[in-house]
Amino acid sequence: MTFDSQADLCGAVARLCVYPVKSCAGVEVQEAVLTEAGLEFDRAWMLVDDQHRFLTQRSLPRMALVRPHIDRARGLLVLQAPGQDDLAVPLAPVQGAPTLVVEVWQDQVNAWDMGDTAAYWFSTFLGQPCRMVRFDPAQRRLSSLRWTQGRAVPNQFSDGFPVLLTSVASLDDLNARLQAAGHAAVGMERFRPNVVIDGVQSHDEDRIELLRIEAQPGPIHLQPVKPCARCPIPNIDPATAHSDPAVGDTLRSYRQDRRLDGAVTFGMNAIVLKGAGQVLRVGQRIAADLSFD
Repeated sequence: MTFDSQADLCGAVARLCVYPVKSCAGVEVQEAVLTEAGLEFDRAWMLVDDQHRFLTQRSLPRMALVRPHIDRARGLLVLQAPGQDDLAVPLAPVQGAPTLVVEVWQDQVNAWDMGDTAAYWFSTFLGQPCRMVRFDPAQRRLSSLRWTQGRAVPNQFSDGFPVLLTSVASLDDLNARLQAAGHAAVGMERFRPNVVIDGVQSHDEDRIELLRIEAQPGPIHLQPVKPCARCPIPNIDPATAHSDPAVGDTLRSYRQDRRLDGAVTFGMNAIVLKGAGQVLRVGQRIAADLSFD
């Protein structure tokens, strides 16, 4: 018998992605340690301006061209960008590093400054002064209690929740609409998910009550809690940093979500209910029951 075969839907984990530096390119991985705050190293680093406010592709599309590599053997996060020498920073928190109070959305938290070399590297590439910071794990930045139903859920520098969940079918649906309108298909990287599932229908993730993932020593439980409202970032081509409104315009034609007062949504923000410390792997079987309220 398959894993939880009596569930409303069954499928598998198709892709796993980690985004070490907030709003820079992601790293597709075959497995990742799951923590309460999301996948290991996900949004552990961030760029801030001279007022220590967070920076994203919304104002700096070239951030999409910064590509990270997680070098576990050397304990380094290696960053590459066109025309730049590689930048390497430690994966582990740098004890004793200078701290800054940084702002991410409405939150202010302490973060470790990654130093002048990293600041110069990013400032040169992005064309404005900025600094690279690392989240201090001693900090408690919590997801919205309204959407977690009062549960204290930590996250690092993500927009607000530990895990972003999407499905292969949802992207296929969007691409069919784009191509029918004469536009090119787009990749999932534009939507910056952490967990992509397959074997389900388009936007089934919207209706999942609890996602159960077969793992050892026991199942991992992810609970989708809030639809992911979309800003202009999915319009940005991650290969060129050029923006085109086709993706956002197409989504607006069929993805206005009453749960968020008509905001355009794609994917679901999720929290970790069970399995922190375990390993998520591509190919693990999933099961879920659906809610149609």
